[in-house]
Amino acid sequence: MTAAPRPPAIHCAGLVKRYGDVTAVAGLDLTVAAGECFGLLGPNGAGKTTTIEILEGLTPGDTGVVQVLGHSWSGGSADRLLRERLGIQLQETKLPEKLSVEETIRLFASFYPRAQPLESVLALVELGEKRGAWYSKLSGGQKQRLAVACALVNRPELLFLDEPTTGLDPQSRRQLWDVIARFRADGNTVLLTTHYMEEAERLCDRVAIMDHGKVIALGTPRELIASLGAEHVVEFSLTDGAGEAGLEADLRGLPGVRAVRSTDGTIALTASALHVTLPALTGLLERRGHALASLTTHHASLDDVFVAMTGRRIRDE
Repeated sequence: MTAAPRPPAIHCAGLVKRYGDVTAVAGLDLTVAAGECFGLLGPNGAGKTTTIEILEGLTPGDTGVVQVLGHSWSGGSADRLLRERLGIQLQETKLPEKLSVEETIRLFASFYPRAQPLESVLALVELGEKRGAWYSKLSGGQKQRLAVACALVNRPELLFLDEPTTGLDPQSRRQLWDVIARFRADGNTVLLTTHYMEEAERLCDRVAIMDHGKVIALGTPRELIASLGAEHVVEFSLTDGAGEAGLEADLRGLPGVRAVRSTDGTIALTASALHVTLPALTGLLERRGHALASLTTHHASLDDVFVAMTGRRIRDE
């Protein structure tokens, strides 16, 4: 007998939040399936943190429908029961400087009726060797993993992570990715905000790209990258500082080129066949009397999707 499908972990419709004259969230519609890792991507000011704070019940929306694990935030006693099913890691977490890792986890465990055993939490976030260390003595990556441990101590069904790896070195970032992947592998749901495109591509089943409080693109990372129509991006600049003007028609006509854009003196070509496009590009520039100042190539990414849709890079915001 086939099991009944699980209801969505998160559903919001027509969500609006204003701060004075600023609209932080502008009619957001979003559904996150139970058991998936869902990413909210976008630059600072896109509305990601405001959205996640509303979903967590920390901030009320102005208008719209919000349901988390099938329940709405009511302001009553039922909210406590819902919060016991959630794990929340805020964008900035400040924990007591002179509490040890073990003491911090025990403190948070005391808030919940069915907390995980200490050893299980330490193993999950790989902080067993640091159990006696003060919070103030931990590295940035270890502090982030302890913050996630505090969010996981109550055996949550849904984990909210707001920019969980900002400021971490690559090794610490990957260690935290492993923690998230293990949590998700147990059938739980993750909603994370990030502006690291590699992070979203590595962890997320689906992503929503936000800008100015709205979702401007939604799909799997592969679907969104495929929407560019090509697998590669060629970026170059010229020694004479010339931009796209005067070259656009010729660049668009190069073999394998699907799109052309120019930003701050750098021209980017979305291309399907580098081995064809690159010789054609260098030949064109030579005929036009231009010399290359720089040239790089990379596989198309979610960052390129954002640039194609907004003309801006997420990492530059």
